[in-house]
Amino acid sequence: QVQLVESGGGLGQAGDSLRLSCAASGASYRFFLMGWYRQAPGKQRELVAQVNAGRVANYADSVKGRFNIYRDNDKNTVHLQMDSLKPEDTAVYYCYAQSSYSGSTFWGQGTQVTVSS
Repeated sequence: QVQLVESGGGLGQAGDSLRLSCAASGASYRFFLMGWYRQAPGKQRELVAQVNAGRVANYADSVKGRFNIYRDNDKNTVHLQMDSLKPEDTAVYYCYAQSSYSGSTFWGQGTQVTVSS
């Protein structure tokens, strides 16, 4: 059974940096895609960033230039380095991993990021 465990969330002020990490366990294969969604109260869940097995990444326009996603393929971990945080980054961040082997997408339980002004 695949499990994704997130860490690194917390409270910061505008302009601060945080790094989110997500560790996948229970899979003996490399995930095709890993990334992060976020959901703020009253808003839809949105894709923040994703990276494929070839380490090609894409970002939401709202975070481009501020966030960086990177992964360790051998360990099936993915990180989201968040710099120049803004209050509008406040959300629950969810790690996900997509497997072409099983055809499944797996989700973490979410980690809260709160940015004060």
